Amino acid sequence: MLPNDYAAVLKELKERIQSERLRFTLAANSALVLLYWDIGRIIVERQQQQGWGAKIIDRISFDLKHSFPEMSGFSPRNLKYMRKFAEAWPDQTIVQEVLAQIPWYHNLALLEKLDDVETRLWYAQKTVENGWSRNILVMQIESRLHERQGQTVNNFAATLPPPDSDMATQIFKDPYLFDFLGTANLRKEREVEQALMDHVQEFLLEMGTGFAFVGRQMLLEVGDQDFRLDLLFYHLKLRCFVVVELKAVPFDPGFTGQLNLYLSAVDDLMRHPDDKPTIGLLLCKSKNELVVEYALRSLNKPMGVAQWETQLTETLPDNLKDSLPSIEEIEAELKGEV
Repeated sequence: MLPNDYAAVLKELKERIQSERLRFTLAANSALVLLYWDIGRIIVERQQQQGWGAKIIDRISFDLKHSFPEMSGFSPRNLKYMRKFAEAWPDQTIVQEVLAQIPWYHNLALLEKLDDVETRLWYAQKTVENGWSRNILVMQIESRLHERQGQTVNNFAATLPPPDSDMATQIFKDPYLFDFLGTANLRKEREVEQALMDHVQEFLLEMGTGFAFVGRQMLLEVGDQDFRLDLLFYHLKLRCFVVVELKAVPFDPGFTGQLNLYLSAVDDLMRHPDDKPTIGLLLCKSKNELVVEYALRSLNKPMGVAQWETQLTETLPDNLKDSLPSIEEIEAELKGEV
């Protein structure tokens, strides 16, 4: 038995779908996400206000597939995702301004992998800013980027003007996760450096958007001595060189003196007049944050210190592990097969 107002609601859904079809062509993703939110909202309202049962979704799926055979996405599973999407985001303004700017299957990843609304919104905004693919988004969630971003111990506030110091703080993270290096026991800096160069694409991805790799073991001639810095980057938003020094040992205050020399040399020998001051990043196996703060306090060169790890010490919460959809399941959704 169908609810008395089922035919009227089905007619409303059909009319909404028909009116949105032209907008699918003009702005396919945004219109699709908004339509799915609208369908989910209608289902939620009917179930809450008029007691529609869960099985009614199967009937809606059947009728919508019959009315729009050329369109995919009306499977019972996807309709349940629409309902969950509408429940998770009751404010249409947020949906329109942020969530409709990323593909539907990115939104499903946010729903399935995160429980907290603010964290979901943070990753949605970062996806819009950085143009992450779904796989990259999932990787960033699983590496808990939101907990690591902006956590580097640094002296940026004292050495850079406010707009630049704020941006630099957010660009660097702690710890850096080099899980692509596997479980190899890398005891020397050169071993770490070589391993990162063997996985340069993954390394750049972990460094973050905007980093352009310049070179490794860059020669700096200072006085009558030659020095070689480990890795040199240029950051396109900060408009400056970034010197990265790798250490396979815990932080030692003496490291800052060496890095300070490299920053001064790069500023004098390589920096263009339009470039901003070179920034240094020390990556160590471990650190005492108070010792790092003391070591950086009197330096006048912008510098940050972070740890690097081959795996995070904590894993995803147990309650999330079983709820994560497989890549195959989401791809099947894409094709309307589920």
